[in-house]
Amino acid sequence: MILIYSFLWFFSFSQRIVYSEPDKDDTRRMNFEIAGKINGNFLIYKNTRVNKHIISVLDNDMKEVASAELDFLPTNDRMINVDFFPYPDYCYTIFQYQKKNVVYCMAAKIDGMGKKIGEVAELDTTHIGFAANNRIYTVITSEDKNRIMVFKINSRNKQLYILSTVLLNDRLETLKKSRLSIKMEDRNEYLSDFSLDNDGDMAFSRFFRNSNDNISNATLMIKSAGADSLIMQTLNIEKTWLDEIHIKPDNNNKRYLFTSFYVKERRGNIDGYYYYVWDKLSAKPVLEGTSAFSEEIRREARGDAGIKTAFNDHFIRNVIIRKDGGFIIGSECYFTTSRFNNWNRWDYLYRSSYLNSYDYYYSPYYNNFWWSGNRFSNQAVRHHADNIVVLSFDSKGQQEWNNVMGKSQYDDESDNLLSYQMMNTGGQLHFLFNLQERRSNLLTDFSIAPDGQLTRNPTLKNLDKGYDFMPKYAKQVGVRQMIVPCQYRNYICFAKIEYN
Repeated sequence: MILIYSFLWFFSFSQRIVYSEPDKDDTRRMNFEIAGKINGNFLIYKNTRVNKHIISVLDNDMKEVASAELDFLPTNDRMINVDFFPYPDYCYTIFQYQKKNVVYCMAAKIDGMGKKIGEVAELDTTHIGFAANNRIYTVITSEDKNRIMVFKINSRNKQLYILSTVLLNDRLETLKKSRLSIKMEDRNEYLSDFSLDNDGDMAFSRFFRNSNDNISNATLMIKSAGADSLIMQTLNIEKTWLDEIHIKPDNNNKRYLFTSFYVKERRGNIDGYYYYVWDKLSAKPVLEGTSAFSEEIRREARGDAGIKTAFNDHFIRNVIIRKDGGFIIGSECYFTTSRFNNWNRWDYLYRSSYLNSYDYYYSPYYNNFWWSGNRFSNQAVRHHADNIVVLSFDSKGQQEWNNVMGKSQYDDESDNLLSYQMMNTGGQLHFLFNLQERRSNLLTDFSIAPDGQLTRNPTLKNLDKGYDFMPKYAKQVGVRQMIVPCQYRNYICFAKIEYN
């Protein structure tokens, strides 16, 4: 029997790490999702075999106290996707599957022991004439979790998309159903980055990207909770080209932040951040501008790249809104190399990601949120995840401080052990990632204080017992708690990191 349940106190670091013990079926090929913390227990969804859906219930010491089979999930029909939305006393399981020519979007409520509460509810259905191999419905939730939005996009008419939405409250009661037409004037126009605020208003973008090029025009689109129409605001980017768009609601100030990397010339080097802030109450923009990267920050962030190309392999990972209207943006350098070709944002990234039309319906998010143990490549590809850059801006868009966390990660099998996860403890932002020292992966923690002070905390060793952390798939489950998946030999287990 493999005994891996152990814990370690770091007195100087005020931190506790506790490990779970894997089941014999918890191999690296297992699909899983960290559902959250419900009634003091940690719920982990596991899909170990076809049509076998399990909720593993772990207590505060990461011991399994129950294993509940989700028998309400379909077994004989085509399962497409499942999402989890945790609350303090229960968790919603929203899933979609196909039976014959109908795709169903359903919801079930489970308690802290993984048991179903009440009956399974039907949220929406879609009639299709094909076999769906990816999800049709997308589910998003507000920051306070009081509003849930289920939506789908019909792109059969390439000049006129149909957006269908179902707005729900935290009891899964329908508040509003809408069906909206969106004119798409060009075949290279796309919709992306849907977000929901605490009022139930949804914001997203429509943009034009020619093939794998930059974005040359973009429109912010807002659907108010009770409306059957869209507010559309075209951005003034005539002399600026944008990269991947990110939209974040500012619930405290009733605003939306629209941000992206920008370049000054088509397919040029990344120059800095573009930002645009829309005020809901006045129904107009209150801030729009760009912030160019200084030569100093470029030198720190460049890694093996040149100064001018320092950010060409960076991608925005985090957008944080502060109560005072300021915002923090974190990016990470990511790329791959191989004997045949190197991966970059121009060759592969923008391959019509937002138009994965499975006949007529598509989801704007083209991959599953849960981890899949099948993410291994047979090709000789090396994955790289390097420096993290964090910049803070005040409510007027002026840069306050910046930090660079140096790292150089690579792996030839997959990127499962690469990248990082951010944890917000209220007083600090923690960035957790692996650093290789003497052929061992050591979990490292950098923290940033509100004034921008960067601290490298004592290295978190993996107890010298062969644990490999997968921080990119970690999930914050409390103010000072995070669950991090680990690889141990040929098994998957989970570690609880607790800041005291």
